[in-house]
Amino acid sequence: MIAIRQEIRDIETGKADAKNNVLHNAPHTHRLLLEKEWNLPYSKQLAFFPDDHQHDDKYWPPIGRIDNVYGDRHLFCSCPVLSEYEEQD
Repeated sequence: MIAIRQEIRDIETGKADAKNNVLHNAPHTHRLLLEKEWNLPYSKQLAFFPDDHQHDDKYWPPIGRIDNVYGDRHLFCSCPVLSEYEEQD
């Protein structure tokens, strides 16, 4: 919470861009971390590991949830239909 407050303060004082900042662009997924190009005005370090204690044990929260608990209880399968797995002659 302290780090988030500092990010807000950076926006308030003009140190960080009001539209393109670490808070506005969150969450930063692991796929973004692995991309070669980084076109954001802040470092990957700030985006993915704002706290020094997260380096060894980073938790990547799920971000594709549908309506929190409702999505957990009402699963949606995005798998292809079985006929797509059948061998074609």
